[in-house]
Amino acid sequence: MNYSELTSLSNLFQAWKGFRKGKKLRVNLQVFESHLEDNLFVLQESLQNKTYQHGGYEEFYVYDPKVRHIHKADVADRIVHHLLYKYLYDLFDPTFIFDSYSCRLNKGTHKGVDRLEIFTRKVSKNYTQPCWVLKCDVKKFFANIDHKVLKEILKRKIGNPDILGLLDQVIESFHSELGEDKGIPLGNLTSQIFANIYLNRLDQFVKAELKIKYYLRYADDFVFLAGNKSDLERLIDPVRSFLQDNLKLELHPKKIIFRKLDWGIDYLGYIILSHYRLPRTKTKRRVFQKLESKIGSKNFSQSLQSYLGYLGHANSYKVTQDLRNRIWLLDSDRRQN
Repeated sequence: MNYSELTSLSNLFQAWKGFRKGKKLRVNLQVFESHLEDNLFVLQESLQNKTYQHGGYEEFYVYDPKVRHIHKADVADRIVHHLLYKYLYDLFDPTFIFDSYSCRLNKGTHKGVDRLEIFTRKVSKNYTQPCWVLKCDVKKFFANIDHKVLKEILKRKIGNPDILGLLDQVIESFHSELGEDKGIPLGNLTSQIFANIYLNRLDQFVKAELKIKYYLRYADDFVFLAGNKSDLERLIDPVRSFLQDNLKLELHPKKIIFRKLDWGIDYLGYIILSHYRLPRTKTKRRVFQKLESKIGSKNFSQSLQSYLGYLGHANSYKVTQDLRNRIWLLDSDRRQN
């Protein structure tokens, strides 16, 4: 695809539809939509004339449950993000390993947990042998992504200088507190695909160089499985060196965790054990607290179904019944008062 095709009006309309889907009509969205065709024409003209300039960001914090610093671009820039996301996804996703589960079609947390269970069963030979897991993640991953390294990775796959120039604008529109050429923002759709493209280099190293069969990754949270601990311990130094030397990232020293299957493996919101999985205790507590605070609100039913869906992916009959009973009692008290 050339630059003119990428920035065509039809692609911008598709990007708008993708951006608009499921969003509340906030004021800035209403203003843009009230003159939609004119705004998209202006955006397309700026892109095709190479006069487009990425704007700044609105900053805020969310708590889910840990504090996250979000940076949100304006509407026109976010349409460009959607445009580039689809282009990059179509181009790079076929190059990703099967066991990369973050922000990919037909993947996600539940598929990642399902796959981890399959791995534990294979490594333990149907739970008759020991199974060890090494969990790792990257220290301040999004804040530490190196702009130069990311651009080099993109350049190897993309030959069009105009598309690369537009990608450079998005990358350079943000920098973290760690430096002018560091970081991508939580809040940009493009950051999701950039993260996968960046850490795909680690995935390829693990599979091609280390030749690890039982490995999976979700964002910067990745796990290795083996029948004994010593095989996993030998992986730490080469993985640490690869991250430092090739991606300018640091393996988080406090999050190198060894777990035996018998002890339970905490991953992607669930505790994996032989033959079954449980919801995390912290997650259960947070579910109860959030639902209690939303009783009587407009979106309570939607939130309840979402949390019941989470519990439905675990062996959680008793927890689900406790939740339903607790909500029923609290709602009854509310109605009486």
